[in-house]
Amino acid sequence: MEEVLDPGITAWMLTSASLVLLMTPGLALFYGGMVRAKSVLNMMMMSFGAMGVIGVVYVLWGWSMSYSDGSVGGLFGNPFEQFGLQGTILDDAGEYVLSGGLPVIVDVGFQATFAIITVALISGAIADRTKFSTWMVFTGIWATVAFFPLAHMVWGGGILGDSDRGIASWLFGSTDGEANVAPIDFAGGTVVHINAGVAALVLVLLIGARKGFGKEQMRPHNLPLVMLGAGLLWFGWFGFNAGSAYGADGTAGLAWVNTTTCAAAAILGWLIVEKIRDGEPTSLGAASGIVAGLVAITPAAGDVSPVGAIVLGLAAGALCALAVGLKYKFGYDDSLDVVGVHLVGGLVGTIALGFLATSGGLFYGDGIKLLIVQIAIALFAMLWSGVLTLIVGLALKYTLGWRIAEDDEVSGIDLVEHGESGYDFAGLGGARRPMSGVLGTKSAVTEGAEA
Repeated sequence: MEEVLDPGITAWMLTSASLVLLMTPGLALFYGGMVRAKSVLNMMMMSFGAMGVIGVVYVLWGWSMSYSDGSVGGLFGNPFEQFGLQGTILDDAGEYVLSGGLPVIVDVGFQATFAIITVALISGAIADRTKFSTWMVFTGIWATVAFFPLAHMVWGGGILGDSDRGIASWLFGSTDGEANVAPIDFAGGTVVHINAGVAALVLVLLIGARKGFGKEQMRPHNLPLVMLGAGLLWFGWFGFNAGSAYGADGTAGLAWVNTTTCAAAAILGWLIVEKIRDGEPTSLGAASGIVAGLVAITPAAGDVSPVGAIVLGLAAGALCALAVGLKYKFGYDDSLDVVGVHLVGGLVGTIALGFLATSGGLFYGDGIKLLIVQIAIALFAMLWSGVLTLIVGLALKYTLGWRIAEDDEVSGIDLVEHGESGYDFAGLGGARRPMSGVLGTKSAVTEGAEA
């Protein structure tokens, strides 16, 4: 039968895509408030830069690598099969190509926003010290070799999905082409958060710590900005999770409620740890708890009960609060706690499904098979992201270089990399740009700021 456009699903998915796109500017505010005042513009620009690069490459080859039919070993799609979205917009009759009543071009937009936010997440780990030009090159290469393939493996019919050629089928067999115990990643626990979290850890170890890390205070300069960013992330996350139901239906409603409930419980889990450990619950802790809960519920939003979401949120908030302190114990400078929140939160949500999933979970009497599958999927995602990020990171280290000069790091990366200041300090307006013949050279502007 000929497919018919479903206006309801189409409207829902366009709305969801717009919500997810809003998450990246929200992340820019969240991260921007967490850094020092001299780094706020650079931090926000790293998110906006990711929007620029990924928004282009996704159309050219990202969609094809993620979802084209021509799979290469179950690892990635053929980047040339639908290069530039050929064959995904109009059919031979000039009608929009549909899938399940949804124009495929709408799904392209929805999935592109996932790619953008995933890359942007990594930036918080390497704040204050990274060349913007190297970051921009990294975003396109990393998305190509790490994100697009992992999206294909999990959601595009690859080896981390529920097909009969995947890891789950190898472990516990398949029936009629589908794994008997299908892995669960509702909206991106492995593809987004574990992927970004591992990449962040690799880059932190590769690039090294900020000057003064562990010796001087590096407090967030604007906590209201952090909380505003967390609120926008929470709002956008409804598109992330409820939108992944691909319909305005009961599953979307369950994902919406679970998203809210888990984030709320994670606030409590984080603040309880702070109160016991430090004596004071903080606004930064509340904002970080929101994100930890949102991360943890991402893979599980449509597959746990609201009570299960509470349990998951409390666990994620507490565990992520404890995990962010490990950087001081082990000496790695994860500037804005990407590893502690996204890697740990993604692992908690992905693995907890083996216990909490209403269908297949250990706590619901379905044995440990799903738990084994979830652990295997998480481990493979970590290995894939870690190895590919290391290769890309090393290549850029010995070609373009990652670090700005030490003196430039001290004076402020905003002025050095962008010729601007986020705030009007020492008479230097935020809008001032170092254009020759108008405001003098870049070095003159920098010297004026230092004076």
